[in-house]
Amino acid sequence: MARCPNLQDFRRIVVKVGSSLLVDSDAGNVRAAWLSALVADVAKLHREGREILIVSSGSIALGRSRLRLPRGALKLEESQGAAAVGQIALARIWSEVLGAHGIGAGQILVTLQDTEERRRYLNARSTIAKLLEWRAVPVINENDTVATSEIRYGDNDRLAARVATMASADLLVLLSDIDGLYDAPPSQNPNAKLTRVLSA
Repeated sequence: MARCPNLQDFRRIVVKVGSSLLVDSDAGNVRAAWLSALVADVAKLHREGREILIVSSGSIALGRSRLRLPRGALKLEESQGAAAVGQIALARIWSEVLGAHGIGAGQILVTLQDTEERRRYLNARSTIAKLLEWRAVPVINENDTVATSEIRYGDNDRLAARVATMASADLLVLLSDIDGLYDAPPSQNPNAKLTRVLSA
């Protein structure tokens, strides 16, 4: 029987952090204790010589909170405005929590086109490579201030997969409040089945 791999087996790791884990939507604040525990784990891996990239959701949720916007669906321009406010807050939060462990953070904002057009793809990849060379942690998010429904990922799981490919990562970890991979959206289908192990 094959041995189950662990984090010690991987050198370059992409960690995607879901918005619902990072931001308490009711309180409108970052889940500080949870984030502190996560960053302690990231710092331990970093000290061991591993290269960590973070794909972080949360800019719209944080911006919405800072602007005290009402609950409910946002129009495109409202989402973009909330993201503009939230991206500043999100970058500051990651800079502070990583900095507390002596780790520098670099923000990279991308759109779908940045991973589909070769020149932009190579530029983003070069920036990631340089940050990793400097032992900084790239914190990557979709640039929701300019992305429209036609040119956006709309799902940071997809973005994280593209980032993992772009960075030639050894491992992609998706942190989410969803139990795992389902054969249908569990919020829409009560009979959706969870796949615990997916073999290639």
